[in-house]
Amino acid sequence: MSKYPLLGMTLVELQALAKRLGMPGFAAKQIASWLYEKKVTSIDEMTNLSLKHRELLKQDYEVGALPPVDEMRSVDGTVKYLYRVGDNHFVESVYIPDDDRATLCVSSQVGCKMNCKFCMTGKQGFTANLTANQIINQIHSLPERDKLTNVVMMGMGEPLDNLDEVLKALEVLTASYGYAWSPKRITLSTVGLRKGLRRFIEESDCHLAISLHSPVAAQRSELMPAEKAFSITEMAELLKNYDFSKQRRLSFEYIVFKGLNDSQIYAKELLKLLRGLDCRINLIRFHAIPGVDLEGADMDTMTRFRDYLTSHGLFTTIRASRGEDIFAACGMLSTAKQEENNKS
Repeated sequence: MSKYPLLGMTLVELQALAKRLGMPGFAAKQIASWLYEKKVTSIDEMTNLSLKHRELLKQDYEVGALPPVDEMRSVDGTVKYLYRVGDNHFVESVYIPDDDRATLCVSSQVGCKMNCKFCMTGKQGFTANLTANQIINQIHSLPERDKLTNVVMMGMGEPLDNLDEVLKALEVLTASYGYAWSPKRITLSTVGLRKGLRRFIEESDCHLAISLHSPVAAQRSELMPAEKAFSITEMAELLKNYDFSKQRRLSFEYIVFKGLNDSQIYAKELLKLLRGLDCRINLIRFHAIPGVDLEGADMDTMTRFRDYLTSHGLFTTIRASRGEDIFAACGMLSTAKQEENNKS
């Protein structure tokens, strides 16, 4: 029987664990400190717990920190890491250094149910939700962990479709007993699920990024089937009920596809859709994936699109494209690893 991981547990869970094992109440905070502040990899290192309590813990528990099993390095410094989760599944995290910033793109599921046309992870179908341990481990076991300045929940999977575990991981990241990060260092990206979106906004202070990609409902449905369940117009109306004018940031992600959503008509529709929202737009170049007949717009087109939106009062940036030589868009490496394992 495998042991249960401590990494990813909240303070409340650690307090319940300490009580169950007959440990003193303060032991929970001591364990949390060893896990999240001192970042130990074994229970034996928790030296302010008595030997008896360490032995008791080790019977059924372990730290649960697992290093990546594979990596791909880009010429631009981007690194894609592959983590094993469960018996035979894999997820990816992408480390992106950029001057004085270093961002990690973190996964929340093995595969994804959303089946967005432009996403490799969606082609895998859905396999499993990650636990808080498996989410936190991508950060905790990252070789460049101590250089990280930001985390984005933009990897494999739809975070709002695994919200309980994602919120638990975000608590550990931001709580004083955990890593004590400011929520301003963390962004969650979502296609937008009705129930989960409202709950995330109300239970977390982290930044929010909405995958938009088209302001036209029929076209967005073609690109993103989730549009049929919760339309982008409904989403925009819901978001207007919340205040994003202070420390929390709301952004919309927009992949610019050649000849599809890259003309001024779409820019005008975006302005109409987002009127009244304190937000920004991130324009993204498309990373081609096998079997998908979409092409990315050229830089001149993207620049014109950005300048039109900015000149009409909507703050717009073009996100620098990173790691193209290692297929940094999530799903490629885990798909290859899964196929390799299936053959063997």
